[in-house]
Amino acid sequence: MALAGPSSALLSSSSSACLRRLNPLLLSAACRRPPGGQRRAARRFCAAIASEADVFASPEVAKSFDFTNEERIYKWWESQGFFKPNFDRGGDPFVIPMPPPNVTGSLHMGHAMFVTLEDIMVRYFRMKGRPALWIPGTDHAGIATQLVVEKMLAAEGVKRTDLTREEFTKKVWEWKEKYGGTITNQIRRLGASCDWSRERFTLDEQLSRAVIEAFIRLHDKGLIYQGSYLVNWSPNLQTAVSDLEVEYSEEPGNLYFIKYRVAGGTRDDFMTIATTRPETLFGDVAIAVNPEDKRYAQYVGRLAIVPLTCGRHVPIIADRYVDPDFGTGVLKISPGHDHNDYHIARKLGLPILNVMNKDGTLNDVAGLYSGMDRFEAREKLWSDLVETNLAVKKEPYTLRVPRSQRGGEVIEPLVSKQWFVTMEPLAEKALRAVENGQLTILPERFEKIYNHWLTNIKDWCISRQLWWGHRIPVWYIVGKKCEEDYIVARTEEEALTKAQEKYGKSVEIYQDPDVLDTWFSSALWPFSTLGWPDLSKDDYKHFYPSTVLETGHDILFFWVARMVMMGIEFTGSVPFSYVYLHGLIRDSEGRKMSKTLGNVIDPLDTIKDYGTDALRFTLSLGTAGQDLNLSTERLTSNKAFTNKLWNAGKFLLQNLPDRSDVSAWDALLANKFDTEASLQELPLPECWVVTGLHGLIDRVSTSYEKFFFGDAAREIYDFFWGDFADWYIEASKTRLYHSADKLAAARAQSVLLYVFENILKLLHPFMPFVTEELWQAFPYRKQALMVTPWPTTDLPKDSRSIKRFQNLQSLIRGIRNVRAEYTVEPAKRISASVVATADVLEYVSVSLQGLFILQFGKQFQADIFL
Repeated sequence: MALAGPSSALLSSSSSACLRRLNPLLLSAACRRPPGGQRRAARRFCAAIASEADVFASPEVAKSFDFTNEERIYKWWESQGFFKPNFDRGGDPFVIPMPPPNVTGSLHMGHAMFVTLEDIMVRYFRMKGRPALWIPGTDHAGIATQLVVEKMLAAEGVKRTDLTREEFTKKVWEWKEKYGGTITNQIRRLGASCDWSRERFTLDEQLSRAVIEAFIRLHDKGLIYQGSYLVNWSPNLQTAVSDLEVEYSEEPGNLYFIKYRVAGGTRDDFMTIATTRPETLFGDVAIAVNPEDKRYAQYVGRLAIVPLTCGRHVPIIADRYVDPDFGTGVLKISPGHDHNDYHIARKLGLPILNVMNKDGTLNDVAGLYSGMDRFEAREKLWSDLVETNLAVKKEPYTLRVPRSQRGGEVIEPLVSKQWFVTMEPLAEKALRAVENGQLTILPERFEKIYNHWLTNIKDWCISRQLWWGHRIPVWYIVGKKCEEDYIVARTEEEALTKAQEKYGKSVEIYQDPDVLDTWFSSALWPFSTLGWPDLSKDDYKHFYPSTVLETGHDILFFWVARMVMMGIEFTGSVPFSYVYLHGLIRDSEGRKMSKTLGNVIDPLDTIKDYGTDALRFTLSLGTAGQDLNLSTERLTSNKAFTNKLWNAGKFLLQNLPDRSDVSAWDALLANKFDTEASLQELPLPECWVVTGLHGLIDRVSTSYEKFFFGDAAREIYDFFWGDFADWYIEASKTRLYHSADKLAAARAQSVLLYVFENILKLLHPFMPFVTEELWQAFPYRKQALMVTPWPTTDLPKDSRSIKRFQNLQSLIRGIRNVRAEYTVEPAKRISASVVATADVLEYVSVSLQGLFILQFGKQFQADIFL
């Protein structure tokens, strides 16, 4: 939800307009000027802690917050070491492992979302005194990075295959050194307070050692095996890809109806099959119908002739998997090219026939169609079916086409020899972690999805046919079959030693050419970044397990669940206590952002136009697990919020004692209003706003602890804009400008400073830059805002002051409404009468005289009922 306040500025050089909006009883211009007719000359306040660094600007000299200051503030924070965990105040560490973006990546709104939420968490718990560690890093992104470098080489007229593997990987490392830091620099621009001294890369030496160790331990337990199974195959990339790297799109296509004659039958004995991929019929191993479908009961147990295969016969079987209402109710079983068919074939013990080469052309099984591209063969095959009178019809049909997330090509289900991890025993432990409360998933509804996926988990294909990545630590014996003789080792030297012990000194070995799935190394991220498998590392001992894993709900299966399984398997502990899942960022109409739709909002452009704080605050207003619609209207509204804060800071700085007045500042800073007595001594407006602040601190702190960040943001926004700025700042002007009572003025100054300072603290995790700039603008800052202790909770509150001030607000609004209803000119005075109990009349008269310098008689002409 967009939060908006009055479009007019909070304060101007003359406060006349603001007071008129607040006070329906017009004040004279003379009454609104400070003593002497002029405001104090502007003074620049800089914090002692930052005075020498010349980092911060002040509202006293800057009209508005300058977004270009953000990078300077960020560098100052980092130079002071504030991003590193500090054990001085004790407490359990708060640890977040950053989801490593691809090293090829460029900042998008998904990154902005996770950076915002994770930075809110780490800044809050840092201020709470816990040693806070946010571990940054990037992923080597095997497929994406190899594609980028291949395209770069292609522009130079060089193919990957023109180079040796070593030459190509050297080129990739050169590219990484030159361009790999782009995404991390952009993440810094968002204000991410992560410990960059601990930045990791999944191909770092330490993390690579962890990957090899994990593979070997799983293999030694019998959980890693090699076999030929159906995988998602990318013909252009020439590699298997994970389910996450396959995106399905609805595209126009055709449904082809083909005759399969029944062997031994008449010309009228045939079964019509509907398929979207007729080229796969060469891989048919059976024809299936539903056992309850009476239309085909007579053919079950007989044989069908596969068209255009020179009379190849396949059995006609019955299986409940077949939907009798889809198409013709007859299903061709092509297990080498369809995931569902593959599972049916394995269940029924049917053979698996592959008709396709790895480049997407048909192989020799296709006979005359051998060597043809799969899509070319489809058209040729249909033409031949028509010619042989085996084609029934072709209908337009909307296809759900699997495409490569990286290259955009159509993915082919293909049987290929790969390395797999047996997942079931690992999944059982991960399921128990949620059941027994060791792991909490937020929002809770995602627990069902997590449980469902782990309960129905399939073995994980972890090998990829790439050159960039962690090479599989398996060596084969020259002259021996790979399936029978291979050696798993940490290094080539270790593999050779093992081979020589078994086969003699003359043995020759070669390493498996495949690399591991990028998600395999990412699954180790929470503990490999802290030094595992070396359990003696200080970071591992101090910061593992982590506290929270925050990421998008779309990778709950592919990354989060795997981290849980690997963490339990290798460390004996769940790698984090909480999983916080955010939704996707969509445009203002709820559509997914895409270049095709032209609705992509660039975070860096947004920061340039609206500031980082406005972007972060807007993103934080979403609800966990739900998608957020982002619009320029929301950003504009929250940019206005930044300006409102700045103007409030300007007002305070113009109305607080001179910096040189040490005793006055000592007195101001000494007022904490943390006792019942100190609260009761305050006049109604001051007591009301301080009570409201104390309640706000409690509610916001609770929301932070529960990860209800949207609720916390709205609470702070409403209190600052609705209570502090619109009501209390206006009320304070009578103390500051019109009262001869110096004690009352000093008390108002103390309350203004006390409330505003605490608002800055509460708001800092959301809007770190403007709050730090404002904090540093006030004198006698002993430390930076980002490392200042969080406000104390359970401070005294006066509920009576809340009710009384609400009555006062109702009175003022009532008079304002009467003036508007009768279109009373702003300069015209009117009189009003208040009808209420004696108690109400007493505090109303006192408060209104204090607020507005009004003289109340016993009778007024208009009645306002409270």
